[in-house]
Amino acid sequence: MKNNFFTIVSHAFAMILCVGLIASPVLAAQGDPDDGGESSSEAGRIGSGENYCSQTAVLVLGSCEAGVRSDFRIAVADCVNLSDQQEQDQCLDEAIMDRGDDLELCQQQLQARLDVCDQLGQDRYDPEIDPANFVNPLAIGQGVQPNPYFPLVPGTQWVYEATSQDDEGEEVTETITVTVTEETKLIEGVTCIVVTDVEMEDDQIIESTNDWYAQDVDGNVWYFGEIAKNFETFEGDDPENPELVNLEGSWKAGRDSAKPGILIPAEPQEGEVIRQEMALGEAEDLVEILSLTGTETAPAANCDGDCLVTRDFSPLEPGISEEKYYAPGVGLILELDEDGERGPELVSITQP
Repeated sequence: MKNNFFTIVSHAFAMILCVGLIASPVLAAQGDPDDGGESSSEAGRIGSGENYCSQTAVLVLGSCEAGVRSDFRIAVADCVNLSDQQEQDQCLDEAIMDRGDDLELCQQQLQARLDVCDQLGQDRYDPEIDPANFVNPLAIGQGVQPNPYFPLVPGTQWVYEATSQDDEGEEVTETITVTVTEETKLIEGVTCIVVTDVEMEDDQIIESTNDWYAQDVDGNVWYFGEIAKNFETFEGDDPENPELVNLEGSWKAGRDSAKPGILIPAEPQEGEVIRQEMALGEAEDLVEILSLTGTETAPAANCDGDCLVTRDFSPLEPGISEEKYYAPGVGLILELDEDGERGPELVSITQP
């Protein structure tokens, strides 16, 4: 039986208050930085001790939960402005359900971050970046040896394809075109090469990204950020063209405390786990080196016992991972999802 709409709203906000009063262990001991009442000495205790990684995970949990509460308030406000009582009730039911799902995701992300701490240890993530340790990206392939698993030679282009089914059961073809341009971008004193990544679905653009990579003198490829433009089409529009809807996933080293990471090491070691990026709450990808002796085949390339095999994952998406195969001298040739299903595979490569 449906309750009165505003009675439900009252209960909903009571639940928000209850959630807000549940403090995490670190925040309970040190004071929540969001409460505005902590002293400078209390604030100074944040980051003290040795469990820096776990402290970070718990603090980000607080931010995640605060974001969920904020989103829920907006959702309830939207419900208030619906005139139809049945639509109001349905709107609030969905808002409450979404809030519960989102709070659960916050907890799952916490556990995923703590699992990463178990793998990497409790040290701070604060890589030292010296621009003198990076090569001129336009010289890669012309005097500078490229990383064997991600040869960032300007003019190189990889094209990937994958097929899947949409919500209506129709088969769709995804095409991803990755191009190493001759454009550069200076970030934190490091000259990065601009690599474009355009994703199409049945000839309609889904995402267009500029990635910023740099190679150090040891051959490691570093990831300094990206600008990701995400598009959607909306049924009923005329013309029904893709529209830019958000820049979700975008980040840049040095902005809002974001830090770069190693995308692909030049000499990977089996079993090592590496942070590829750190923009907390936005970009937290990691890579685990599974093997240096993988074998796989794609339409445009293959490897026989010499593929680098990685597992790419992120605490932002608990339980989701990708297994990737990199052929020496070629680059990425195949992705598998967490169930072993084939994803994008290399269908063509152009090398200067």
